[in-house]
Amino acid sequence: MADVEKLLFAKTHEWLRIEGNTGYVGISDHAQKEITDVVFVELPKIGKEVAKEGEAAVVESVKAAFSIYAPVSGKVVKANSALEKDPSIVNKSPYDDGWFFAIELKDIKEADTLMSFKDYEEFIKSGAH
Repeated sequence: MADVEKLLFAKTHEWLRIEGNTGYVGISDHAQKEITDVVFVELPKIGKEVAKEGEAAVVESVKAAFSIYAPVSGKVVKANSALEKDPSIVNKSPYDDGWFFAIELKDIKEADTLMSFKDYEEFIKSGAH
């Protein structure tokens, strides 16, 4: 299991795991529970430039479709094609196998605006989302 203490979180419920100059992006356990059963994932194309807080992917559940936003700016360098074959991975493993895409970070300082896991948990409890 991923060490959630090392992840950074956006107010829109995406997480970011930084490995060198690459940031892996997924959605939080809280978000996947809110979305419920994921039935389809639309991933960004490799090479696509994404802006911080810009729409980068779409996840559809039995309830509705939800946008997935980039927590930082950069260029998409990987997409998790396993999600296209089995979108339920997002529900089963949101912090590990259920990542959506990876981006080459444009400016690592953008990550400074994201929350720690502890701060994210407080954010959820506050009901501010």
